[in-house]
Amino acid sequence: MKHFAKPFLMSAALCAATFLPAHAEMDVARLKATIEKSVEADYPKLDALYKDIHAHPEIAFEEVKTAAKLAAEMRALGFEVTEKVGKTGLVAIYKNGDGPTIMVRTELDALPMEEKTGLAYASHDKTVWNGRETFVAHSCGHDIHMASWVGTAKTLVGLKDQWQGTLMFIAQPAEETVSGAKAMLADGLFTRFKKPDFGFALHDGPFPYGYISYRAGIGSSNSDSLEITFHGRGGHGAAPQRTIDPVMMAARFVVDVQSVISREKDPTEFGVVSIGAIQGGTAENIIPDDVLLRGTIRTFKPEVRAKMLAGIERTAKAAAAMSDAPAPEIKITEGAKAVMNDPQVVATAEKVLKAAFGDKFRTSPPGTPSEDYSEFVNAGVPSMFFNIGVYELERFAAANNGTGPELPSNHSPLFAPVPKPTIETGVTAMTLAVLSAFDQHARGK
Repeated sequence: MKHFAKPFLMSAALCAATFLPAHAEMDVARLKATIEKSVEADYPKLDALYKDIHAHPEIAFEEVKTAAKLAAEMRALGFEVTEKVGKTGLVAIYKNGDGPTIMVRTELDALPMEEKTGLAYASHDKTVWNGRETFVAHSCGHDIHMASWVGTAKTLVGLKDQWQGTLMFIAQPAEETVSGAKAMLADGLFTRFKKPDFGFALHDGPFPYGYISYRAGIGSSNSDSLEITFHGRGGHGAAPQRTIDPVMMAARFVVDVQSVISREKDPTEFGVVSIGAIQGGTAENIIPDDVLLRGTIRTFKPEVRAKMLAGIERTAKAAAAMSDAPAPEIKITEGAKAVMNDPQVVATAEKVLKAAFGDKFRTSPPGTPSEDYSEFVNAGVPSMFFNIGVYELERFAAANNGTGPELPSNHSPLFAPVPKPTIETGVTAMTLAVLSAFDQHARGK
């Protein structure tokens, strides 16, 4: 993702445990204790898996070895595994009698960037991305998600006498390019396999481990990519009057487009335009013919998005017109839609997770990064997407009150989750969330 949030939760695990008889409420305290005991026993294997994946990341649609590792883990647990769904994705099915089908998703891909954590298991791997050699790193935390995913699967299999239905664990490629979910759906994810009745996913972020954040309704932002080419007339930097300067147009646009945010958009609504790349020119004394500008647009609501896209296009054209230049080429590509958490799914899991984690289970505002889990939601899977923390509480508190350094967030080369408590929290929370959905269905609610 494109993701991180400032929220909270706590850790736990599983094994052969503790639902009360049918139609009775779950004994959450006993179940949580059983889960934690199981995860503690299994953790050395999860830790080894996590560190192996962390040290050997793969970028979007190249996650061949990563997917193979997860496929082997799931087959060993008794899942029926189908590989190469959506190119490098996999689907693992575990049937356990009549009941709902519940989906749990993890991502497979890493980022084209260098890791600078200095960890003993840090990635030093490289690949070719966009025609250039680059380092690769799991700086978004997908390796934590994968270890938690495998741990949750093992935990739920260990508790199979406590639920009935089907587990559908999917490992999705290319989340970072918001194209992997679409690829799996286009490859028949919900036609070759039964469309799930409920879905769950998690993401880690720079807040304390043991804490969980969640929300009903909007959970993440819409994303659109922006590409503008300003055309001018090149020439000598010492004789600008003989040129039409596209650098000037690009610079004017970068500043003026922020007025769309500050003066056209309702200030109470979320919307961001960030320019991440400007390319043009070869030397300090040459005004180029063209300048290429790339950026990202983030919003929550469709009407805000529409207003911002119109304002961005108008501002770009105006910047060119002010220089008496040709109209710019403007390309806006739709990315991920906002994740919408289903209120009923959230309400069901909320009761159990609140009982398990107390005040470490907290609501939070929507996350401003984007996430293509929304493709599954929009395909008709009522879902809950929540966040787990990765850092020591003391470090988080010090960063918050200014007595310690800022904590590296997702996509930072220094992003370094504390593995054990983070993965334990992920397994415990996800297991309880899935069990809450099975339990609710079994009681006919």
